[in-house]
Amino acid sequence: MLGQIDFGALVLWLAVLLFSLSIHESSHAWVADHFGDYTARYLGRVSLNPLAHIDPLGTLIFPIFAYLTGIPLIGWAKPVPVNAVHLRNPRRDQVFISAAGPLSNLLAGLGFLVLLKIVLLTWGQGAMQGHSVLTPLSQMLYIGVVLNFLLAIFNLIPIPPLDGSGVIYGLLPHEWAERYDRIRPYGMLLLFALLWTDVLRVIFQPIQMLIRRLIWV
Repeated sequence: MLGQIDFGALVLWLAVLLFSLSIHESSHAWVADHFGDYTARYLGRVSLNPLAHIDPLGTLIFPIFAYLTGIPLIGWAKPVPVNAVHLRNPRRDQVFISAAGPLSNLLAGLGFLVLLKIVLLTWGQGAMQGHSVLTPLSQMLYIGVVLNFLLAIFNLIPIPPLDGSGVIYGLLPHEWAERYDRIRPYGMLLLFALLWTDVLRVIFQPIQMLIRRLIWV
C-alpha cells in the first residue's frame, strides 16, 4: 500500500492545501478586523502563515486520509473567532466576514488558473504530463485551481458551521434567521451525512469537469 503512494504528490497537495486554507482564514480575519472586531488580529490570525491556522485534525489528518482513500473531503483550518459585540452592524458585517473566505478561494483559484494557462500556452501540454522541468510547477498550479474552487463551493453550502450558513443567517429576516440557526447543533451530522451518502461527490464532480474544460480550452 505505502509503496503505491506518490509521496511527492501528497506533499505538494498538502502544501497547496495549507496555503489555500491560510488564504481563506486570513481573509475572514482581515474582514472582521476591518469591521471593528480586533479579536482575530490579537490572536495573530490576520496572516498567511499556515502555522497560525493549522488544525491538526482538519488540516493534516483528515486531508491525508481523504487523499489516500479518494473520499471527497478537503479539510479545514482553525475557525477565526468573531466577537459580534465589536462589530458596528453585526448582522450585515457577518455576511461580509462569512463570504470573505469562499471569495478569497475563488480569486486564488482564478489566479492559479491564469498562471497555469500561461504555462500551458507557452510551453505546451507536455508541461503537465511529466515531459518538462516545469511539470512540478504545472502540477502545483493545477492543484491550486482545483482545491481553491472546491473549497469555495464547499464552504458556500448553507449548513453550519460552513460560511454559507453565515451568509444566509445575515440575509434572512430576524425571525427566520433564528429558526434557521436551530439546525446549528446538527450541522456536523448533516455534513457527514452528505459525505457518506456521496452527495458531496455529486456536487464536486461537475465542478471538476468545468475546471478541466477551463484549463484545456
